[in-house]
Amino acid sequence: MRNGKAVVLIVEDEMLIRMGAIDLVLSAGYEALDARDADEAIRILEARLDIDLVFTDVQMPGTMDGIKLANYIRGRWPPVRLLVASGNAILEESSLPAGSRFFAKPYDDHAITDAMALLLAEAS
Repeated sequence: MRNGKAVVLIVEDEMLIRMGAIDLVLSAGYEALDARDADEAIRILEARLDIDLVFTDVQMPGTMDGIKLANYIRGRWPPVRLLVASGNAILEESSLPAGSRFFAKPYDDHAITDAMALLLAEAS
């Protein structure tokens, strides 16, 4: 946490959805960072040591999708909490790394902010 605020990295290739997620994270009182794809997200994670949670889409361009990104993050940065969302793929949380949560799009904003709060509280 930075200055008492959790830092959330949003990974979403669709600009309008990404902007909406940024607004959601900011309105929940967290700091928001954003990336267009997994490659950019990894570069941000490598450059910053203060990211508490990653909120990623499943389907996006680049070298890996959101599921592979979530597994990569869990292996490399185990304390980072993970929220995964998709409009096309319905996943069982058991297919995600331990401690991850899945939401189908369109998701309920309150459900997302509640999940963020719970995951971040677990990390404290």
